[in-house]
Amino acid sequence: MARYTNIPVINSSDGKQMYQTVRYPQIARTFEDTYVYTTAGDRFDTLALQYYGDSTLWWVIANANGNLVQDSLTPPEGSQIRIPSNPTPTLASYKNINSSTSVSSTSTTINGGSTSGGGSGISGGGY
Repeated sequence: MARYTNIPVINSSDGKQMYQTVRYPQIARTFEDTYVYTTAGDRFDTLALQYYGDSTLWWVIANANGNLVQDSLTPPEGSQIRIPSNPTPTLASYKNINSSTSVSSTSTTINGGSTSGGGSGISGGGY
């Protein structure tokens, strides 16, 4: 499952399209989870391919290890990481919290147009 399949697209005031903010579910620990120490060359996507048969599920493993720096597909060498035994509940929860029905509109305009929510725009003075 591609992460952005069901994520609504929003438009900025200058017409650029971007994805709505993505939210990730908490991933419950189970006794069936696998724990491994990373070695040189390990990457979240190759671990997902090895354990799930699907490299696009790399984000499940990365999110299950929120204690690690999340700026790379490569976890630090020698780190112990948790590989959730079954990604299916995480995928269902992800889909649920990011479904288009949980977002008020897929045609939201930001920075100068209509938005869902209150407020009066940018505050403060120009210095």
